[in-house]
This record gives sequence, structure tokens and C-alpha cells, in this order.
Amino acid sequence: MLRPEARTLGIVDETLFQRWFGRAPLTVPESTQVLADRGVADAQFSLGLSFASGVGTAQDFAQAASWYLKAAEQSHALAQFNLGRMYALGQGLPCDAALALLWIQKSANLGDAGAQFNLGQTHQRTSFSGPATGNSAEQISAYKWFRLAADQGYAGSEAAWENMNLRMSREDVLAGDESVAAFHAAQALAA
Repeated sequence: MLRPEARTLGIVDETLFQRWFGRAPLTVPESTQVLADRGVADAQFSLGLSFASGVGTAQDFAQAASWYLKAAEQSHALAQFNLGRMYALGQGLPCDAALALLWIQKSANLGDAGAQFNLGQTHQRTSFSGPATGNSAEQISAYKWFRLAADQGYAGSEAAWENMNLRMSREDVLAGDESVAAFHAAQALAA
């Protein structure tokens, strides 16, 4: 039989044996929704993913974006990347290239390989369309992000990195390698 206060707390009544031998009372696991409402970033991301994919609930991009934002603000890298993609595609949010880049950059800086690959693609496209003086810096950035994604085994990133390598001068490749090393050093300091 449950005590009245135990029902509201999700606690199963203790047996005499549990009281004597000091075992903690059993608890009912909390739902993803409860955890998300309490501010748990992984649960918020999970709800965002559910709403974005329509698995277990009706597809609702606005709800997905709302949950992703809550998790992203707590430095959840996948939520940041997904939120950035939603801004880029205008899914549940107004299409906003600047906010898309901001969230994807944050995710890449936290080490998300998908975000790093996406940034590599962005810089690669810019290197093709930008002014001639800016191409070198954009190529170095593309090289860096593709290399970081490749180091994690992200699909397609090694081929993209090698392709960038073939298009760059030796000096730019060395600058790209230095940029990769600096990123890894900063990550090691942050850990």
C-alpha cells in the first residue's frame, strides 16, 4: 500500500526489510517530458528530435525548434547543429542564414563532426564565389573543418578534405594544419 505522500513523489512504500537494512525506496523513472521541463538538456534534445521527426508524436517543427533552443542554450552540440539547420532551411523558424551559421559554428566548436563538415562546405562554397583575396582564408577554413570532421570519421569529410588539399598552395595547407592543431589545443585546454 502506498503512503499518500509517496503517491505524489512516485515512491513505492518501503517494506519492513528495506527499513531495517537501509535500502533506499524505489522510485518511478521520470518521463522525457518531465526531465525536459526540469531543464535536462538531453531530454530537451530528445523531445526536439521527436517533434522534428514525427516519431512518437505529430511532426511539429516549431515545437522541435523550441526544444532544440532550450538544449542548445545549455551547450548541447547536436541541438545547436539541428537548430542551425532549422534556421538554414526555415523549418519552424524564419529562414535566417546568420543565425544558422551562429548555431552551427557553436556546435562545430564543441566538436560535432556534422557541424564541422557543414562549416567546411560553407567555407568551400564561399571560396568559389568570394573575391580572389578572400579565397585563401576561406580555403584554409574549409580545409580545417573538413579535416576535423575527417579525424572523427564523418562520412564524406576525408574526400572533401583531400579535395581542398589539392586546390591549395603548400603555405595554405600548412596554415590549415596549424589551424587544426590550434583547435585541438584549445579543446584540450577546455577539457
